[in-house]
Amino acid sequence: MVKKLLQKFYVGLIFFFLYAPIVVLIVFSFNNSKSRGHWDGFTLKWYLELLQDRQILMALYYTLAVAILSSLIATFLGVIAAIGIHNLNKLQRKIFLNLTYLPVVNPDIVTGISLMILFIFFSQFTNLKLGFLTLLLAHITFNVPYVILSVLPKLKQLNSNLYEAALDLGAPPFYALRKVILPEILPGVITGAILAFTLSLDDFVVSFFTTGSGVSNLSIAIYSMARRGINPKINALSTLMFIVVLLLLLLVNYRTSKENSAKENLI
Repeated sequence: MVKKLLQKFYVGLIFFFLYAPIVVLIVFSFNNSKSRGHWDGFTLKWYLELLQDRQILMALYYTLAVAILSSLIATFLGVIAAIGIHNLNKLQRKIFLNLTYLPVVNPDIVTGISLMILFIFFSQFTNLKLGFLTLLLAHITFNVPYVILSVLPKLKQLNSNLYEAALDLGAPPFYALRKVILPEILPGVITGAILAFTLSLDDFVVSFFTTGSGVSNLSIAIYSMARRGINPKINALSTLMFIVVLLLLLLVNYRTSKENSAKENLI
């Protein structure tokens, strides 16, 4: 009995330290006062001011543009790469899987600095400058491995004879891929796309090193605003970002649990 109470207390303590700062941030985003330690009544004025802030709106535009484009392109590239890796022999597949895992476990700051150096190197030979395009390329780069790792499990569950059966029935290779393979791996593709969108939306470190002047996403905008002092609009903006990311993660978890339930029912 005492052991169970201690376990619950320990778990509760961990969740308290994890989520108490976020709860405080959300509560004070509705505070009528600019003070961070004094509650002066409920208000939505910081959210209204946020919607009228041109800097924030531009940052929101770049954030959504980069997140949508990078997730779509990374999903396309990731699906092709996953199908290619799946059809390699065992040794080659193991090598490419380890290469795919490397960017996932690599610290963001290393990825960001290495991409920045790469873009600056190429700028000597091309007109490529740090800005929207480099930011988009960086997000595509770190999103592709997550899409591959989301699609590969669905390919492993796929009946390997389906594609050959479609070819035997007269379907051209691309038609068989589009009508037979893609519908079977679609849940993994959607999960990978949502994950890529969420990661792109949330990224700060890689974006900070790979973007140029005049182009910043919400994370960089929040960092710039915080350096000039904590404004309640930051609380409102952070609250909205937290809710969006939370909803996307809930959607990914819902899809994953739904797939697991379907798999258990088949068994």
